[in-house]
Amino acid sequence: MPTSLKNIQTKDLISIGLLVFVPIAIVAQKLDWDALIVFGLSAFAIIPLAIWLSKATEEIAVVLGPSIGGLLNAVFGNATELIIGLVALKEGLVDIVKASITGTIISNLLLVMGLSMLLGGLRYKEQTFQPMAARVNGSTMTLAVTAIVLPAMVITTSNVVEQSAITNLSIFVAVILIIVYGFTLLFSLKTHSYLYDVGVVELEDNVSEDEVTEQDKHSKPNLNLWVGVLLVATIGIAFVSEIFVGAVEEATKGLGLTPLFTGVILLPLVGGAAEYVTAVRVAIKNNMDLSVSVAMGSSLLVALLVAPILVLVGQVIGQPMDLNFNLFEVVAVIIAVVIANLISLDGRSNWLEGMLLLATYAVLGAAFYFHPV
Repeated sequence: MPTSLKNIQTKDLISIGLLVFVPIAIVAQKLDWDALIVFGLSAFAIIPLAIWLSKATEEIAVVLGPSIGGLLNAVFGNATELIIGLVALKEGLVDIVKASITGTIISNLLLVMGLSMLLGGLRYKEQTFQPMAARVNGSTMTLAVTAIVLPAMVITTSNVVEQSAITNLSIFVAVILIIVYGFTLLFSLKTHSYLYDVGVVELEDNVSEDEVTEQDKHSKPNLNLWVGVLLVATIGIAFVSEIFVGAVEEATKGLGLTPLFTGVILLPLVGGAAEYVTAVRVAIKNNMDLSVSVAMGSSLLVALLVAPILVLVGQVIGQPMDLNFNLFEVVAVIIAVVIANLISLDGRSNWLEGMLLLATYAVLGAAFYFHPV
């Protein structure tokens, strides 16, 4: 058996092994164990499910081709965050849901990209990536942040603002953001797809030269198998998320954590596990194009699709959610976007830039921890 296949199987076995937390979390919830234990077990249960959901999406994309595959990745890229957000919204945890949106954007731009640049930079003195794609993502991200900032600025700069006005503004902005997301898909998958093919092509070249045998080159993933894995992983995440969200409030109160810190720091660490693994793995393989694309693309997906969907669904299910974010959250997101844009401008990265991104994330995390709510 080729060494590469052994490595792949080892990684898969680790993911399979972690699935043991799923039944344990269910038992813990049924037996009314301490909320903190249920919270921890369900968090560990979501991580392997998220990794398998991501892996299934990638395998299906290989079979269906770049266009449909890219669309599938765009839709399911942040499925875990969306599912957790919908479950939390249904339970009325609006503050935590809003905080998780800003937290996911911040963690992808600073933590994921920082880890990728640091670990990739420790192995390679300097790494390069397509600056044009990074600039396009950065410009779109700036628009999304502007839209997210507006409701908070309306309230801050006005003496009296009725809640209905903020709700209507949030719905209007949500619709605009979804339309913009549709155009970004058209741009990245159709009219300017060549800008986004570089990372994938390089990864395929590296795999074919170093890791795949002649027999493996011509074999395609089993579509039915991976569609089944995708469905099971999605259902599993939805089910375990119910347990996770049910324990999150009591558990974090027991730890002395605020809803703001929980949403901004803890939830993205659980929901974004798949992005972290993918981005860091390809960065270590010297494919910063794909790594930066995963980090920035995931942030875009949250800002342009996940947040608007949560706003619209909230109105439908009677859990009104708007885009009126805490002003400190808005400032933190602006800082993350500005720094990520500045570092990705030249299309080059090294370990020090990764360290700077991680340091910024650590400082913001500490600020959220000590922020009184």
